[in-house]
Amino acid sequence: MPRAWSAKDERKYEHIKDSQRERGSSEDKAEEIAARTVNKQRREEGRTPNRRTQGTGNPNRPIEERTRDEVYNLAKDLDVKGRSSMTKKELVAAVKDRR
Repeated sequence: MPRAWSAKDERKYEHIKDSQRERGSSEDKAEEIAARTVNKQRREEGRTPNRRTQGTGNPNRPIEERTRDEVYNLAKDLDVKGRSSMTKKELVAAVKDRR
């Protein structure tokens, strides 16, 4: 169980895991289902960061090879206006103009 889980999350994890075991799931499968369920609820409640929207990617990779979200975060750091409605191609061009 991850350290960031609250006591309530841990109780919920154990309850779901026990329930899955009673239904005939293997120990590994029960643990996976329980962890995924708890993490999904934490994500929906905003108690965990969304990995997809974090970071600007590997600085050693060209901008064109990074994901759209990574390029978007670069544009955000550079305060590019109108970035939310730009495509990846437009974001790449805007970031290159700012650098």
